[in-house]
Amino acid sequence: MTTSPNPTTQYTSNQFVESCGAILFDLSSPEKTVCLIHYHPKNEWLLAKGRRNCGESRHEASLREVREETGYQAHLHPVTMYTRALPMDEQGHMPDEPRCYPDLTEPFMVTMRQLGRDGAAGVKIIWWHIAALDEGVVAGSAGKAEEEFTARFFSLGEAVEKLSFGMIGLFFRRRLHWWKVVESVSYFV
Repeated sequence: MTTSPNPTTQYTSNQFVESCGAILFDLSSPEKTVCLIHYHPKNEWLLAKGRRNCGESRHEASLREVREETGYQAHLHPVTMYTRALPMDEQGHMPDEPRCYPDLTEPFMVTMRQLGRDGAAGVKIIWWHIAALDEGVVAGSAGKAEEEFTARFFSLGEAVEKLSFGMIGLFFRRRLHWWKVVESVSYFV
């Protein structure tokens, strides 16, 4: 039996948990703002995310988590981004390399978090999407959210400073200068 030349780790279904979340934007104002949730029990500022239910798509899970944790109705916002995924109209073999596609609502990032000491308890896989408030929904007019969370919109710079976990904050820092130049959050590289 041959083995892959690339380092490989496999997990059975009881060794991983799959979560989905989104960066929720209010695109209705000239200064794009992003929604963070304050998790009261630990005094942390986070992005909305949570475990995917059996039979639920990643898209559905991300939007459900946004709704449950922020109280806002939202939709996945189509962006132009680089991805290694193949186009819907794939025509034969295509090399495994990043390609730029417009109008995608696919995850733009995945986080792999080791569970337990040295990952002995498995891994958490978090798929991240870009979302925007539904038309007619105004920041500050959220519906009922889960009690342990309070949702609030911040400028991108403020969001970077408030986020409790470094990986997403690092992502924001890398993109912040770029987002300020671009007029809309429609292009993502």
